[in-house]
Amino acid sequence: MDWTHRLRLRHVKMLLSLAQTHNISHSAAILNTTQPGLSKWLKDLEEDIGLPLFERHARGLVPTPYGEVLIAHAKRIDIQLDRASSDMETLREGGSGRVIIGASGVAASDTVPLAIMRLLERMPKAKVSLVEGTTDRLTAQLAQGDLDIVLGRADPEFGAPTLDMEVLFFDGIHLVVRPGHPLLSTSPLQWADLHAYRWIVWPKGAPVRNALDSALAEAAQIIAPDTMETNSVTANLTLLNNSDMIGIASHRAALRLAQMNVLRILPIQLSGSGAVAMYWSKDAFMSQAIRLAMDCLREVVHEYEEEA
Repeated sequence: MDWTHRLRLRHVKMLLSLAQTHNISHSAAILNTTQPGLSKWLKDLEEDIGLPLFERHARGLVPTPYGEVLIAHAKRIDIQLDRASSDMETLREGGSGRVIIGASGVAASDTVPLAIMRLLERMPKAKVSLVEGTTDRLTAQLAQGDLDIVLGRADPEFGAPTLDMEVLFFDGIHLVVRPGHPLLSTSPLQWADLHAYRWIVWPKGAPVRNALDSALAEAAQIIAPDTMETNSVTANLTLLNNSDMIGIASHRAALRLAQMNVLRILPIQLSGSGAVAMYWSKDAFMSQAIRLAMDCLREVVHEYEEEA
């Protein structure tokens, strides 16, 4: 018989506990079982698989490469079980399911919030969570099963065999400042004027930073010598609104924030654009709420393009 047929849900918890504690005695106490029983279970599992899952050292159990792979699968199973429990609780309370959406800075200020409002109009009892971060971190969480959908910059580097991707739109970037910034009354505005102020930029490797670097290279310009790196949208907004710093924002986010009188776009042309994509897991269960959220994201993007 295939060894997977003998695995039980409790065994997933046992494996994850051993990976966390690195100690059979500690895990046995946590799991309310005996040390000999847990030790025998692990020995039998390794014999069934035909591979060592842990190395025994004086400092405790250390996962082997084979063990790391199985532990990663166990973590995904455990996350899905927690999601199933949460979904059942939501339905028991009269809800319509749960959706966890990850959004990078390019989507968190505009596309995703508009799609969430549309989703809640059609499914008022849905429970929606929004997680903000950089696309690389969000897609990693998506691959682990922590998120249902991610909207962020499209980049092959963020892909994974378990993920699907759909490009939704292309978005440029702008230099932005607070309302009332001295540069807004400088005419004509020159690149040299911008270097008199500190810039807030995303860390190297972030898609929006790559877009900025490419745009500066095409304009034969260099980044300001005085810069601050941060990947926090909230921190960026606070810093920009309370100083004369210059920031970087995607086209849609910049327009939305300008409409809200939060920021102003500097009249400096930056060429080029980057693709923005929707990511989801190929193997995850696609509930009605998740499918509707994906449709709402597509609709918001399509209507924006029609208005543009």
